[in-house]
Amino acid sequence: MNIETLQEYCLSKPGAEEALPFGPDTLVYKVNGKIFLLVGLEGDPLQFNVKCDPDKVQELREEFPCVLPGYHMNKKHWNTIVIDGSVSNAQLREWIDWSYELVKGKPKSKKK
Repeated sequence: MNIETLQEYCLSKPGAEEALPFGPDTLVYKVNGKIFLLVGLEGDPLQFNVKCDPDKVQELREEFPCVLPGYHMNKKHWNTIVIDGSVSNAQLREWIDWSYELVKGKPKSKKK
């Protein structure tokens, strides 16, 4: 997976938005105004942060060497994924999906 396919995949999610709130070197993807993925544009290899169920955070870090504690994020809820070729694109997409679903939550009901 490269930056272009990562961008395309994130933006294919319903309601996903791309922004640069932290400057020109960090792309941020949000849904319902909340971040589900951050990716630095300067990293080599490419890496991104995704939200994760706190019950799975440590398990993934132990099972996959490319999964690290979330860089500059709450380590209990976020992982940094290094795209080093050690896991499939399907696995990367699954972790992005998990993050998106955690952040998306339930739609806010409009008060009458």
